[in-house]
Amino acid sequence: MIYETIITSVNADGSAHVAPFGIREEAGRVLIAPFRPSTSLDNLLQARSAVINLTDDVRIFAGSLTGRREWAVKPASRTSGWVLECALAHRELELDEIIDDATRPSLWFKVVHEENHAPFRGFNRAQAAVIEAAVLVSRLHMLPMEKIDAELKYLEIAIDKTAGERELQAWGWLMERIQNFKAEQTGENQA
Repeated sequence: MIYETIITSVNADGSAHVAPFGIREEAGRVLIAPFRPSTSLDNLLQARSAVINLTDDVRIFAGSLTGRREWAVKPASRTSGWVLECALAHRELELDEIIDDATRPSLWFKVVHEENHAPFRGFNRAQAAVIEAAVLVSRLHMLPMEKIDAELKYLEIAIDKTAGERELQAWGWLMERIQNFKAEQTGENQA
């Protein structure tokens, strides 16, 4: 099973790098498998630590994929990482094993600390739609545009019916990114 989370890693200058990641858990360890090239991959290998942030603010998923990476953070408790201020819970990780791969190495982490900050009440349909759209945006360069358009058309139903202000903002950022990608592909945004 894959869990959609926000991973914070530490940049070379000590600042936080915020990125959405699908993670897996197996035998008490956490698998993070970034594609190459990746700032997250570089940071995880350098610092040998990460923080999993669990949040219901889907703007962070959308924002991280659309150039909005500045989110309030605080120092982690047991590692040299960063925790999102809006995290409902977080887990601090230390790198335990690397299985190298030219395309997508597998980084296995052990959990060294966890905290719950607020209850998770669940996602509404619009929040789930934003997360699904964020996954599509992260794969714009890999999926046919027809597939993306078809899936977005379906996801938009949930946005129209159940979105609040945060979800509408996140959805707008993602749609803007998709339109820009399409324009880049056709050359329409070239001067």
